[in-house]
Amino acid sequence: MTENEKLEKYARTGDLELLGQVYADYMHLVFGVCLKYFKNKEDAQDGVIQVFEKLVVDLKKHSVTNFKSWLYVTSRNFCLMELRKKNKIQNTSLENMEYTLPVHHEQEEPVDEEGLDECIEKLPENQRKCIRLFYLKELCYKEITEILDTNLNQVKSAIQNGKRNLKLCLERKREHIQ
Repeated sequence: MTENEKLEKYARTGDLELLGQVYADYMHLVFGVCLKYFKNKEDAQDGVIQVFEKLVVDLKKHSVTNFKSWLYVTSRNFCLMELRKKNKIQNTSLENMEYTLPVHHEQEEPVDEEGLDECIEKLPENQRKCIRLFYLKELCYKEITEILDTNLNQVKSAIQNGKRNLKLCLERKREHIQ
């Protein structure tokens, strides 16, 4: 049976042995991707297992023609999302978050929550929605495109422009205070 046939049969039957056979050939590649991002052998090993668990669900929903490429992208996105979770400030609600703004100095200065809320409210609607979904709700680009019924480039652009506009707004507020 070819790789694609095994994946198709797995999608129909849910036979984990078939998926395991296909995944076994690529585990070392997934480990390499995880190690590249996590910089830690134990975390990379955990990542290999978690990516497999993700495949168990995702491959029932998606038809994949080039498994190796798809697996690389899936593994990379998994690692990036895990890193984002680890680097995320503990509380995600606006009321409890402590925000920082990169400045041109070595260290970051805290930004008051109220000022950030005001600046978020001043953003154009699409930027405001994308910033909230991406940073506060921690959704990926694909999820945001589906929620907002838009395309990937528009989401990426809105996030990039929103970040820039927030930074400028917060810098103006800081200069006004000083």
